[in-house]
Amino acid sequence: MTWMVYGANGYTGKLVSRLAVARGERPILAGRSPEVRELAAELGLNHRIFTLGAAADNLDGVDAVAHCAGPFSATSKPMVDACLATGTHYLDVTGEIDVFEAIFARSDEAAAAGVVLLPGSGFDVVPSDCLAASLAAALPGAVELKLAFIAGGGFSGGTLKTTVEGMATGGRVRKDGVLTTVPIGHSTLVVPFPSGKRSVLSLPWGDISTAYRSTGIPNITNYMGVGLPAGVVSQVQQLSAPLMRTPLAQRIGKTVVGLISGPGQKRRAGNRSEFWGEARSEDGRTASATLVTPSAYDITADAVVRIATGIGGVEPGSHTPATAFGADFVKTLDGVTAGPITVTSG
Repeated sequence: MTWMVYGANGYTGKLVSRLAVARGERPILAGRSPEVRELAAELGLNHRIFTLGAAADNLDGVDAVAHCAGPFSATSKPMVDACLATGTHYLDVTGEIDVFEAIFARSDEAAAAGVVLLPGSGFDVVPSDCLAASLAAALPGAVELKLAFIAGGGFSGGTLKTTVEGMATGGRVRKDGVLTTVPIGHSTLVVPFPSGKRSVLSLPWGDISTAYRSTGIPNITNYMGVGLPAGVVSQVQQLSAPLMRTPLAQRIGKTVVGLISGPGQKRRAGNRSEFWGEARSEDGRTASATLVTPSAYDITADAVVRIATGIGGVEPGSHTPATAFGADFVKTLDGVTAGPITVTSG
């Protein structure tokens, strides 16, 4: 199977490319930046330099594209268009709710083209999606799902560009099956993570879209530990939102965070991420479980390489990680520890 890493010169793209080679894979490295040539020479790989507007003309002989060039709100559609036009499978590492929704809406189109579309093939949202699917299987008919995490290892400039975009909107939840806007930090929990109890607050995360597809649970809220009181986070977002909706503020914000290169190997190796989830049925029964994973970028690189090399065996159409590879897929990734599922009566 021949696959491509697009955005190979970016932080995540480099991690994916290097891990792929370490595992004996020979992906084609691609992107719009000439820096791709340098990485390709270092790793002894073929490369292609092209913009997204010319993607369809540069996917010949490619079975799957691992799309690592964000922000995906701007880059996903042209690459998906090119993949559908050329019969090429698509995966990316987005965590953007609207990107998930747009790609899921093209499932019939993808199926007709014999193409798999699999957004969220990294930290966003492999661990939480698989956790959600496991809980739904343990508690059929669940009507509410809560997912929380604490992330270790820091963030890259690309991820922070997406965060800058999100500062203009606010929080979101899935309520009675419908995406609903709410204030950031509108809900808080104290979660029993494996390392101990931590306070978390509600934030928009990709599972608002993906977990709904994977489980059918109609009410979903995501939480994250951020080390700040919920009221402070909510107030800062509400005050900054009008400014961050302006093109100038978005441009300045993305330029500044784009200078951040991302955490080094030593920092990533010294950090872990933890996940907790709880499904609840109408009669009050619950199913809960936890996951401990490597840092966000290490598990992303691992998941992308595994998905890119296995995506050809997935039924065409739009998928989440769990619908494509099953709820236990996360347990196949290096360094993941899954806790038991605890089911309680109402």
